[in-house]
Amino acid sequence: MWNEKLKSLTIILASGSPRRKKFFEELDLKVSIDVRPVEEVYPEHLKGSEIPDYLAVLKASKFKETLNKNDVVITSDTVVWYKDESLAKPENAEEAYQMLRKMSNDWHEVITSVCFTTAVKQEVVNSTTLVRFKELSDEEIWYYINTYKPFDKAGGYGIQEWIGLIGIEEIKGSHANVVGLPTHLVHKMLMDMVN
Repeated sequence: MWNEKLKSLTIILASGSPRRKKFFEELDLKVSIDVRPVEEVYPEHLKGSEIPDYLAVLKASKFKETLNKNDVVITSDTVVWYKDESLAKPENAEEAYQMLRKMSNDWHEVITSVCFTTAVKQEVVNSTTLVRFKELSDEEIWYYINTYKPFDKAGGYGIQEWIGLIGIEEIKGSHANVVGLPTHLVHKMLMDMVN
């Protein structure tokens, strides 16, 4: 059985995201949570997938010296990329409003990178999903912000929340990736490690 093979790995999820933790539960994978804070700052010249790739590796740097033979640390980062600009987590309601207003009636990219770190190697993969919002009214945007307070989410929204249900017209790529983890890539990478 595939998940019997994976039992040889000690999977450490370095994320405080309840959404990512839930994905591992749904994948029937036992993980321990170990979050070691880092200052999430990246060089300004980075573009698109280079940003979450860099940040996922940065988050893994806190674990390098402490890993045992069968440990695999999984770190991840998500960015919303719109018209050559990274829309990070909004700091307040006005910033969240500006992000959603920009993306209204248009496509944007959601890019999630996942870094797999063991005692002997490190590998980073990423996935990009295209998402299109309908024309969002100010009333809809403010209702969402005031009700759901999406300040912990890249781009100021969660696809699994109300705004996703009423506002997203089309998606090209992995839905799970937009929620916060490209589960198809995580499964493949872990299987590659034990085969």
